[in-house]
Amino acid sequence: MALRTTVAGISSPEDLAEALQAAMYLADDGIATAGYLSLALGKPLLLEGAPGVGKTEAAKALAGILGRQLIRLQCFEGIDAAAALYEWNYPRQMLAIRQAKDGEQLDIYRDDFLIERPMLTALRRPDQVVLLIDEIDRSDHEFEAFLLEFLSDFSISIPERGTLRAPERPVVILTSNRTRELHEALRRRCVYHYIAYPEPEREADIIMLRSSAVAESTARAVVHAVGLLRQEPLAKPPGVAEAVDWAEAATALAQSGAPWPEAFRRSLGAAIKDEEDLAHLRPRLPLFIPGLAA
Repeated sequence: MALRTTVAGISSPEDLAEALQAAMYLADDGIATAGYLSLALGKPLLLEGAPGVGKTEAAKALAGILGRQLIRLQCFEGIDAAAALYEWNYPRQMLAIRQAKDGEQLDIYRDDFLIERPMLTALRRPDQVVLLIDEIDRSDHEFEAFLLEFLSDFSISIPERGTLRAPERPVVILTSNRTRELHEALRRRCVYHYIAYPEPEREADIIMLRSSAVAESTARAVVHAVGLLRQEPLAKPPGVAEAVDWAEAATALAQSGAPWPEAFRRSLGAAIKDEEDLAHLRPRLPLFIPGLAA
């Protein structure tokens, strides 16, 4: 397999990190290296990590810098080939059969009867799209096994049409929240990277990069608070996206006249999205927000 030495002007992990930052995604060396190797080797990129650490955002940013459309396949329990790959438009096929003239040769398996789903789109237009297979851990083992042929050869078999193979390797990104262990055969087909919560300094930089209206002091206060909140027994601890939302929400309230500590308290719903978590935290907020009255 030939290496792609340059993809869209990206010839090193450093080039990719710089391009991602221009696309409003602050990548560390680990994700920049994994992303570059995925492009250079033509292999899928598997990103694992807790919800909210930026896995899906990384895929969006990569599609943006490549100038390609992001095609997202959201996985769920019970997902099958019809939802991921293709299905036939049976009503149109039946209508065509009824309207066909006697003796007319009718091909009901031609393209205009085929409903294209994300994986087939990636095979047919690999130079135009980035395929995101989001939250693969939410699917079942049968669907994971179905993916193996696709990720190995970037080909699929349609009984009525034969085998379809991509003219070039598409860019494919898989994400997992690690709710279950993925099969080893799937992992072997991918370049792997685990995205942890960023260090406080980097998370503050991310907040200020994503929202120019947020002051550095606000960003650092939010980072300090969410770092402590992630140590609490919460059903849904705040991710990086929630940290950005909280900083923006607190800034908006402060600009409307609310004092800073109170602005953090009143905007807590931007970071915590579960009522039981909120009930657990409300009486203890002064522990997380300096200067807040009990």
